[in-house]
Amino acid sequence: MSASERYAQHAWRLSGRIVAGVGQVLLWILTGIGRLLRPLTAKISARLYGPAAPSSARAPGGPAHAPHGAAGPYGPPAGPYGPPAGRDGATRIGPPTAPMPRWINGWREFAESWFFAPLTGLALAIAALAELAPHDVPPVSLAGGFAVAATLPLVWRREFLRPVAAVVLGAFAAGLLSGQSLLVTTAFSALYTLYLLAQHMPRQSAGVLAVGSVAALIVVYLASDSLSDIPWPAGIMAVLAAIGLGDARRVAETAERTNAEARERTTETLTKLHEVTREQAVLRERARIARELHDVVAHSVSMIAVQAETAPYTMANLSPEAERGYSEIARTAREALVEMRRLLTVLRADGKTEPEVTPQPRLDRLPDLIDQHRGAGGQAEISVHGAPRDLSATIELSAYRIVQEALTNARRHAPGAQVRVELTYLPDRLAVRVRNDESGATARTRILDRSEPDGGHGLVGMRERATILGGRFSAGPATEGGFLVEAELPVTREEPPRP
Repeated sequence: MSASERYAQHAWRLSGRIVAGVGQVLLWILTGIGRLLRPLTAKISARLYGPAAPSSARAPGGPAHAPHGAAGPYGPPAGPYGPPAGRDGATRIGPPTAPMPRWINGWREFAESWFFAPLTGLALAIAALAELAPHDVPPVSLAGGFAVAATLPLVWRREFLRPVAAVVLGAFAAGLLSGQSLLVTTAFSALYTLYLLAQHMPRQSAGVLAVGSVAALIVVYLASDSLSDIPWPAGIMAVLAAIGLGDARRVAETAERTNAEARERTTETLTKLHEVTREQAVLRERARIARELHDVVAHSVSMIAVQAETAPYTMANLSPEAERGYSEIARTAREALVEMRRLLTVLRADGKTEPEVTPQPRLDRLPDLIDQHRGAGGQAEISVHGAPRDLSATIELSAYRIVQEALTNARRHAPGAQVRVELTYLPDRLAVRVRNDESGATARTRILDRSEPDGGHGLVGMRERATILGGRFSAGPATEGGFLVEAELPVTREEPPRP
């Protein structure tokens, strides 16, 4: 690269930085003026937009980040403490009759419509012709032709910006060089065109545009008297300001798009991470349930194998076919036990689960669980409806774990609240209902679906325990206040009444 090319490249970059600097200085000036006028603008904004409502309401006795009416994982906002909502569910920030929001929304829709450019360009051309009337210049004249050529092409500025800019700027410069008087509309059209060009050009190209525009302006000052009423520093500053503001607008829009894309990528990443975390929680909870149910099922299968193996020795006059059938039953049961042990080994392969040495609990241990909850500072009572009877170990274990998890979450999210545990024995199912009242110490009665320190996963574990048995599970805010957990576990066979 030769020395002249290097100098030209440096001059090109320097011109772009000068334009950017001018635009940034203008933005600083406007920002400073805005800060000085902030009290006045706040009053005017309150008159135009209406009084602003608080962004979030605080429930009595609850933390600021958990309002009673905030939307949780179970549905729309509930409670009287949130801001008023319209029929469409949207939160109303100000009065719906505020004049400025309606005007801004209407103008924004008009500016984004396809007919905005044609209407404004045509209006600018009509204004330029009307401006010639005080000077006694007819519309059909050389000055009228330059005025129309410098304004009317803006009708097509969205589709063909650069050709339109060439026509507008060329007509404006030609009109000034031919000795025509300066019109406010044509000057505005030229400056607006420079602003649009700089908004759609890279910074270096905007610098070249600024150098060329200033050079053309100097030529006009030297060759004609059309701009004699305007000091040349003011003309140069107007050109640089238009280009600088366009470049600043381009930078701001680029940064806004970049931030929007970054936020979108972050949201997608967090969504995927949440889905993966939830799937892992479900898998870990299923593995935990499988480990708990292993002892129950393994005991039953072992009893089948033992009875099938001892049948030929305890039953007389068995046919050879019956002995072979019992042997096949015993062999199948032993193979099932081996496969179950292999499955349990895979589930415990992570090495993080400690072996359990205590027997799996059943419903007869619920009073002890209630006593533990009371000993931890909670209040709880249990009631049983229907005729109690012995159920399968799987159903009783699942019901016990659901009650245990509900009590744990009640202690964590509603400490001190009264908890009511109800068991209802129905002919075809066992109904479990756990409800905690509204706590006086805190309003956070919603049980969040989050990871628990003891390895459980809140609602995920309770839901898995119910659905794995073909039952039904629901959880959410109770209509009478507090939080309600309900589960129905189906009974697959007739159970004998408990004495």
